[in-house]
Amino acid sequence: MAAVDNISTRKGAAAFSLRAAFDELKDKIARYRMYRETINELSSLSGRELADLGMSRAQLRSVAYEAAYGTK
Repeated sequence: MAAVDNISTRKGAAAFSLRAAFDELKDKIARYRMYRETINELSSLSGRELADLGMSRAQLRSVAYEAAYGTK
């Protein structure tokens, strides 16, 4: 006859994995919102205001991407 001393389930691991996936999704959404807000704010500036900041309209997406995600 066999005896079992320790029975464990993966329920905890699955719950942790689901939570991690949810947290990752929330982070992605927050970063994308930051990207879009940065694009919108920079787009509302005039060409002169952008020039004062040392930027052109062609750089808006790369600047917003760097602000939201940290790298180009």
